[in-house]
Amino acid sequence: MFYDGHNREYILYIPSSYSSSTATPILFAFHGGTGYADDFMNYEADFRPIADTAGFILVYPQALGDPNDCFNTSWLHKDPTDHKDIFFIEALIDTLSTVYNVDSDRIYACGYSLGGMFSYELACNLNYKIAAISSVSGAAFIGAFGNCDLYHPTAVLTINGTTDNEHPYNDQSGVFFPVPDISEFWANHNNTDQTPVVTNIPDYDPTDGSTVERKTWENGDNCVSVVELKVNNGDHDWPSPLSFWANQDINANIEVWNFVSKFDMMGLIDCNPTNNFYILHCVSIYPTEPDMVNIKNITGLKRKFPNCVIGFSDHTIGSTFAISSVALGAKIIEKHFTDDNNRNGPDHKFSMNFLTLSLIHI
Repeated sequence: MFYDGHNREYILYIPSSYSSSTATPILFAFHGGTGYADDFMNYEADFRPIADTAGFILVYPQALGDPNDCFNTSWLHKDPTDHKDIFFIEALIDTLSTVYNVDSDRIYACGYSLGGMFSYELACNLNYKIAAISSVSGAAFIGAFGNCDLYHPTAVLTINGTTDNEHPYNDQSGVFFPVPDISEFWANHNNTDQTPVVTNIPDYDPTDGSTVERKTWENGDNCVSVVELKVNNGDHDWPSPLSFWANQDINANIEVWNFVSKFDMMGLIDCNPTNNFYILHCVSIYPTEPDMVNIKNITGLKRKFPNCVIGFSDHTIGSTFAISSVALGAKIIEKHFTDDNNRNGPDHKFSMNFLTLSLIHI
């Protein structure tokens, strides 16, 4: 794929179960710094058997060499290099969507080390296309989350070792966030419970010298959760059977897919929030003049109250703004009705009647 003056390469795996009649999720898997897509697929994170079973499109993009770092492959390029990797991934999503029946609500990203850091970047800066992410042995630069442009509750899974010397779990360098701070950021963004549920994963392989603790921040917006798999005495690894030297109590391939696949752009698939609140945008002036409607507040209410059904209490004359509110995501429209617009009272003149109602097609 030619993009931004470069031939950009990627490995594309289409599952045997793919059908053009069915919208299909995509999982992007990003290799680490100095790494290569084919090595990552063949020797660390081979998602192909899972893709065949679960039915998702699998993409291993290849990073370019960074001239500021001896041309080592890198997802986070330094000035003056300007490879715009985030927008390359956006263009790649758009390209794949023209060829395959892609489920645009279920596009996921995961990565190892620098690829995990890049997954955080995508969650922040390509949030309007990425539903959920996972970072394995990845870090986040101090300040990386300061410019996050978040459109929806975003589920995040982190897997990090406590003896990782490349990206220390409790990093105090001032360059990277400690892992607990990363989990805290995403838990706060998703408005989860403040205290995680902690469970110990059985030590299936005592010979690997490590154990795994699962921390889950639950009950976030739209049922989103944040999960941290803390590998006690774990190194800078991608735990899987292919990485026989790493922790063998978990398989990161399975953990990643089982986690991200539960979510779409709206949050947990089949989420049933416990509250039953309905919020309607309303300007209580009868009638409301067009320049006073502030219809875009529908979007703001959706973002601020993702667990609630958002609607519009319309006091304008006609149906234009009611129809516009539906386009912005309103699920309920409250409108005044009358059998005669000439009746006395403040409501009748702007109310709809049976004739105007019959002309609406939403």
